[in-house]
Formats: sequence, C-alpha cells, structure tokens
Amino acid sequence: MFHEQVSNHLKLLSESLQPDPGRGTSVSIKFSGNRNLCPVPGILYNMNTLDTFKALDRRALFNLEVQKIWEDIHSGKVEEDSSLLCRFFLISYADLKKWNFYYWFAFPALVLEPPAMLTDLRRASEVFSIEEGTALLAACNEWRQSTSTAGVPFFLVHIISNVVVRLRPLRDWEACQQEGGKVLLGFYDPCHLPANPGWPLRNFLAFAVVRWGLERATVLCYREKGGFGDLQQCLVVDILVSTPPGWSNHELVPKAVGWELNSHGKLGPRLINLATEMDPKRLAISAADLNLKLMRWRALPSLDLKCLSSTKCLLLGAGTLGCQVARNLMAWGVRHITLVDRGHVAMSNPLRQSLYTHDDCLNGGKLKVNAAAENLKCIFPGGRGCFYDHSNAWTFCDSR
Repeated sequence: MFHEQVSNHLKLLSESLQPDPGRGTSVSIKFSGNRNLCPVPGILYNMNTLDTFKALDRRALFNLEVQKIWEDIHSGKVEEDSSLLCRFFLISYADLKKWNFYYWFAFPALVLEPPAMLTDLRRASEVFSIEEGTALLAACNEWRQSTSTAGVPFFLVHIISNVVVRLRPLRDWEACQQEGGKVLLGFYDPCHLPANPGWPLRNFLAFAVVRWGLERATVLCYREKGGFGDLQQCLVVDILVSTPPGWSNHELVPKAVGWELNSHGKLGPRLINLATEMDPKRLAISAADLNLKLMRWRALPSLDLKCLSSTKCLLLGAGTLGCQVARNLMAWGVRHITLVDRGHVAMSNPLRQSLYTHDDCLNGGKLKVNAAAENLKCIFPGGRGCFYDHSNAWTFCDSR
C-alpha cells in the first residue's frame, strides 16, 4: 500500500508515513514476520539544499533520539517492543542535477560509565554441548520462523536442561528467574567480526542494568550463515557491569555515541556520486524532467507534464523560427516532433537557425529535416522518434 503524497517515481510503505489528514480514517498496518527482515524505527531528515544540510543542528537531533531510548527503557516500552533499542536516524541531501548524495547515519548507543568488563568471549560451538547446541539452534529457528517473533531483535535464551532450550520475550524475565535454569541475553548481531559483539549490545546492557539491576550477564550474539543459525559464527560473551551513578534518575539522560564514520575514518557525512554509473541518456532525460518539475512546483502547479510528454507535434518548416520552436517544445517536455521541409542547409543558415552547424552546409548541404533531427538528438537524446499528428500543426516557414 503506497501513500498518495509520494511521487509515482518513489514507493514508500504507507506505515512509514504520517496518516493523510484529508482522509476520514487512517489505515494501521503491522509488519508481518519475515526471518530475513528485522524492522527497527528510524527517521529520515532529507534537506532541500546543501546549505541546510550543513547547517542542520545534528547535536540536537542526536540528543533527541538518545532521550527517546532512555525514556523507553525507563517506561518499560522496550519490554514490549525491543526494537526501540535500535533507534536510528539519517540526515541526507540529494543533488539530483549532479547525482551527488550526501548522507550521515547515527545509531545512538548509551555509554556505560564505568564501562562493562568483558571476562570471556568464545564461539558458541565451544561453550555448548552437542545436545545444548542442537536444542539452541532448534529454538532459534523456531523463533525466526514464527510470524510473531521473527522481527524481534532482543530476546531471552532460557536453558532449562541439555535438551530443552526456549527463546522468550524480554517481558518474561521474572518468570524465567522463578522457573529456574540458566538465562542468557540474546540479540541479533549484525557484526561479522570474530571477536567483537555488535553495537546493539550497548543499549541492551543499559536496559538490563536499569530494568533488572544486572551486575553479571552471559550474552548470546546470534549470527547466521546461509540463512540459518551457525554456532561457529555465534558468540557467547560473559560481561561484568555496574550501574553508573545517577542512572536511577529518569531525568538524567546519560552520554551516548553513535555517529557513523565517513570513508576517511572521521566524523562526517558520506558522499556518493552515481553519475558515472548512470546511462548518459537517462541522465539527460532525468535532468530535463527535473527542470520541468521544478518549474511546475515554483510557478505553474497546473502544468500537466504527462500530457506534454505524450503530445505529438508536426512542424511545417525547419527555418529560423521552426528551429527555435522545436528546441523550445523539447524544453517544455514535448518528445514527439515531426519536421517537414524540403530545403537544404545553406551557408547563411547556421548564423540564424540554431539547429544547424557549418558541417551541415558542406557538399551542397544536408536536407534540413535530416540535419535538424540529428542535432535535436545531440541536444537531447530523449526524443522518441517522429510521429505525424494532424491535431497539432504549426507553420514556421521562411517568409521568403
């Protein structure tokens, strides 16, 4: 389902946009479970100019997202929707004329002070017995296959016995403690490094410290290979943590990090230029269409670009006026033009008639219609052939 306010060149899921105020009712759509997807909340701030992109108060935006994470932890919302721990935002600017795209991701992560101490890190295959490993993979696969839990990135691993392992939501923490057995913290780990847990663990530990008062935790960094859990890739980490001073105060928002580094390894936006990857003809068409859309946006909202692009024009005469009108028609979005003229290009024509050059005059001169068609293609390769249409005809022959 797509939103009415988005251009037909873009497609966004309607649940990613605010409800249309013009509608009487709004449609609520929930993400369906998919073992290959894990939806997390994020915000895109797209700027209209490079100057506004540079002048954006990034610190304020970052602190706002940190505050949201902190409030969600204290309010208990995270226990119902653990994806809130993975909040992120993206600031961007797209220069569609030069195909330069500036963007900067931020993944806010709360800072533990003093920092957590990693006491042990091993592959899961080195920690669990064959029976435990088999039961664990079966439980993970069941969790990933279920439509209700496939997109839940944080969970509890409840090891009841060597052959009984269950994955449970965070809200079942107290129940797991009462039922006995061993409880691990688990999360989908996007990191591929063999000795480093992924960044989501930072906020998960902060949550566990605030809500459960944990001082020691064993964490399963769940990773997959070929679409299924792999104990050779998964990590098991033992961690010692302590509650930072002041964290019991809801009003005191802790420090956080999370800005992505650029290609030079420094704090700053990334830049990607797609012009070299694009077909030059498509670039020309896109640039021309963009000009027309800007004209419609700024000066003439009623301009029907689709109607112009489908209009077929017959120009009788390829002289001084005919050449200029042909160029102006293309500039206004007309893509189907037929030229009618039986003359040849003379030496005096290029000075007055904008579709001809000196080379067109040599050897007796090219037919005007052929030379004009070739040069129109050079000026704008997006013209789509010539079509004869009696409903649109103008006469622009020389007065001689």
